[in-house]
Amino acid sequence: MRKMLVFWVEEYFYNPSPAQKIISIFLLPLSFIYCFIMYLRFKSKKPQDFGIDIISIGNLSVGGSGKTPLVTALASRYEDAAVVLRGYARESRGLFVVSDGKKILVDVTISGDEAMIYAHKLPHTIVIVSEDRKKGILKAKEMGAKIIFLDDAYSKHDIKKLDILIDVQSKNSFCLPSGAFRERLWREKAAVVVKDGIDFKRVVELKNKSDKMSLVTAIARPQRLDGYLPQVVSKNWFEDHHSFTKDEVLDILKQDKSDSILVTYKDFVKLEQFDLPLSLLDLHVEVNENIFKIIDNYRRNSNAKKD
Repeated sequence: MRKMLVFWVEEYFYNPSPAQKIISIFLLPLSFIYCFIMYLRFKSKKPQDFGIDIISIGNLSVGGSGKTPLVTALASRYEDAAVVLRGYARESRGLFVVSDGKKILVDVTISGDEAMIYAHKLPHTIVIVSEDRKKGILKAKEMGAKIIFLDDAYSKHDIKKLDILIDVQSKNSFCLPSGAFRERLWREKAAVVVKDGIDFKRVVELKNKSDKMSLVTAIARPQRLDGYLPQVVSKNWFEDHHSFTKDEVLDILKQDKSDSILVTYKDFVKLEQFDLPLSLLDLHVEVNENIFKIIDNYRRNSNAKKD
């Protein structure tokens, strides 16, 4: 039931049917109120300067947009970097150092799937999960970070940072609950908007391929994978951040008589513990050098003001 509801909501937000469009129109008064409240919230915040370069990568809508591979690509360029994120859907609360830049310190139930991806793919980067991003920033700074990347923190208007926003296309452009947008790009707030295919390009590598693979994935809007998929026996979609059990994955493997389970890296960090045959659809992005120039210019200007 929960799975059906999640997929219905994703369709409603990004590709609504005629019936869903009618629901969206009826909810417009609530959307206008919500968006106005978010604007007042933005206007009430004063950015705090933490004395360290902070780059936020996010998007304005709910659901996946490719933040994780973009953060990974950007953070990998810099020494003494840290990634701070909320750690959505983890089985823990509070602040945890997932990786100290030398080794991984917790398991995926504590870190959440996205933080564990960073810990795997950025072995020399500090990774911290914390609902309170300010505490995460202070901890990263205490550990020696010189630049901090915030995952999905545009709405943290009380933090001085460079905001990079991924442009997400949707047939429903209203604010919640009529549409998918959590907030608007406020006219008074500077942000860099980047587009998939222009400012960064997705590259997919298929690792450990087998003759018969069953796709198992728990990412937002899994249809996004269709353009990158090899031939598979079946597609098995679970709600975003789903916590898998070994039996449910093993049942798919047996039912399809497949040689392996095809997963994204987000799924891999949760499934590797089960010792099942896995094939990996490994996604990374190639970033236009102009984005790095924007970040470097921001850092130079920030340091010049300190001097």
